[in-house]
Amino acid sequence: MLFSVAGQSLDSLDLKVLLVTKGLKVSLDVYDQFGLTGRIHPDPRACNCVILPDGTIVHVTDVALHMRYLKGAVLLESLRNVRHALGMRTPFRLVVSARGTPVILYENEEVTEVGLPPASRFYEQRTSSGLPYLGNAVLQGVDFLSFQCLWPCDYAKAGYSCQFCYSGGVFERLARRGKPAPVIPTHRDIAEIVDYAVNREAAAGHLQLTGGSTLNPQAECHLIGAILGEIDHVVGLESIPGEVLVYTTPPADPRAIDQVFDAGADRVACSLEVWDEALAEITTPGKWKFAGRRRYLECLEYVAGKYGPNRACSSFVVGLEPAESFLEGAEYLAARGIVPIASIWIPFGKPVMGNMKPPGLDFYRQIKQGLARIYVKYGIEPPGSAGLNVCACRDIWNHRTEIIEGAERPCFAGQ
Repeated sequence: MLFSVAGQSLDSLDLKVLLVTKGLKVSLDVYDQFGLTGRIHPDPRACNCVILPDGTIVHVTDVALHMRYLKGAVLLESLRNVRHALGMRTPFRLVVSARGTPVILYENEEVTEVGLPPASRFYEQRTSSGLPYLGNAVLQGVDFLSFQCLWPCDYAKAGYSCQFCYSGGVFERLARRGKPAPVIPTHRDIAEIVDYAVNREAAAGHLQLTGGSTLNPQAECHLIGAILGEIDHVVGLESIPGEVLVYTTPPADPRAIDQVFDAGADRVACSLEVWDEALAEITTPGKWKFAGRRRYLECLEYVAGKYGPNRACSSFVVGLEPAESFLEGAEYLAARGIVPIASIWIPFGKPVMGNMKPPGLDFYRQIKQGLARIYVKYGIEPPGSAGLNVCACRDIWNHRTEIIEGAERPCFAGQ
């Protein structure tokens, strides 16, 4: 199956890249007609997605709603940058077809019908303490529950946020103005949210825990262990059918990560984000200043050495550095049993190195083919099963054979 867009034949990952980097305009009819039968929520914090015909999960940035949300959340200059990046002129729209189905259009030409995850009341809920689920956790795709910022980022509060990180930018601005950080969930809040998603709604099979980078990663590992302990007490870790993936700041003594695994984590990620060292120093200044490349690599290699291949992961924001640089880093890690995770860069409120224009399709096709080869060569398998909203790694792994066999052909989707 091929998708026709502006005279080009695209596979599902090509289309995903375009939709993630350019966003969509979502018709209000979509929310009205499918809001009770599918998981489509008129709030950008709800992490909406659509499902392509081959099952590929694609993040939905409704540019109109996104802009309204940013008006109350970012500086005017950042707002101008977002308007420049997304332009409110994306050629893609999500509408209700004459057949009564959700479809994606490109310049008024139908590209494909899409599906939606099953309806959920997840974002209507509050914990027993009154904390809303919305804004504190997200359902991703069809099987992931993710906590994306369980505590403030110390690097950002010190003025060294990663350039691409929206949450880090918020923490940095609040700290600069002397304002308190948003309320963070308690261990009990987290456990109750997991219980609802896993046991009450069965809306998630995998769990991802992420906090901000801290200046005391030894204590951070202890904190994560305590959170997993509370989840086990309330939910039962054995009730989670899939994986527990934990993102953490690498401690000076990598043995501190043992307590995270002892508490029930299946995989641990210490994310480099960018492999090119000169670019990493610019785009991830806090990681460079407070931890450094060597500490990340030492922790990742410690986990892979002690717990085996595929237990250590490192996310990369794909689109910030040349494809050759990223693939060099991906192969370095994969050769040591470490999983390189590829997250597609979405231009947000501030430019990265003065730029808000993502690379073209040729770049992402090079990434797709290179990662497929690397995953097969070293026996690497990314987390999850069906794939995540903005990550390309599981999609690549799911179609690795077709990608390698048809490296010169544009299609792997739905064959």
